[in-house]
Amino acid sequence: MPYYLMFLLPLLYYLIFRYVPVIMAVVISLTDYNIYKGILVSEWAGFKHFIDFFNSVYFGRLLRNTLMINLLNLVFVFPAPIIFALLLNEVRHTVIKRTVQTISYLPHFVSTVIVASMAVTFLSPSVGLINNILVKFGMERTNFLLDPNYFWGIYTALDLWKTLGWSAILYFATLTGINTELYEAARVDGANRWKQTWHITLPGIAPTIIILLLLKIGDMLEVGYELIVLLYNPNTYLTADVIGTYVYRRGILDANYSFASAVGLFQSVMGLVLIIIANKLARKYSETSLW
Repeated sequence: MPYYLMFLLPLLYYLIFRYVPVIMAVVISLTDYNIYKGILVSEWAGFKHFIDFFNSVYFGRLLRNTLMINLLNLVFVFPAPIIFALLLNEVRHTVIKRTVQTISYLPHFVSTVIVASMAVTFLSPSVGLINNILVKFGMERTNFLLDPNYFWGIYTALDLWKTLGWSAILYFATLTGINTELYEAARVDGANRWKQTWHITLPGIAPTIIILLLLKIGDMLEVGYELIVLLYNPNTYLTADVIGTYVYRRGILDANYSFASAVGLFQSVMGLVLIIIANKLARKYSETSLW
């Protein structure tokens, strides 16, 4: 009985703050929600808001931008902490290793507002450091934040800078759990650093990589919209507008709660489908060794 009482508090938490809001969001997405009437009295709309979203001229653009930003994240940002952890693991000087590791954590604690402000300052066409460097090389000044062609690269670079060190913590922790006797045996057999990394280190952290990759695939339709909201503008909507920012504009700014709930529900359901597919693929190839 005491064990069930211990379980009661987290159960209430998930019921009140997780389950009930989701059910309310589903109901709102299927009605023409009126904030003055309430959820139960609002007129039933069925799948009207979903159909309106699918037929919207923004649907293709939002889906493309969301997937492309996440794909760039998967290609450049996801492997960066792995490479960083592997390189730092080869540093034998403890003081240098700890110093670099600590410094790499600092950007994680910088607020998104400050990150956006730094980006605006560095990319400023008049006083920005990047443009000053371009001028030194004889190039023209460019307003990067007004050009939609640069937005994906800017967002990916900022995301990489902010998450590199913090994301590497799990890999650092996993590396400390690898048996050092394996490296000693490999050295006795004549294995160099590269072979030790390929045959011992990478297989040792492979389970962590696979789990994080599955979670990342499940979030392929989720983008941290806070930074995008602070950086984008109507000139860059073509490449910067994602599902999260669209929900923000339609739900908060336009007060179209039903439509925004429908879009958010579509995003959540598709994310669940992606993670199920990724899990099935992982199980299918779980017996296949990469090394």
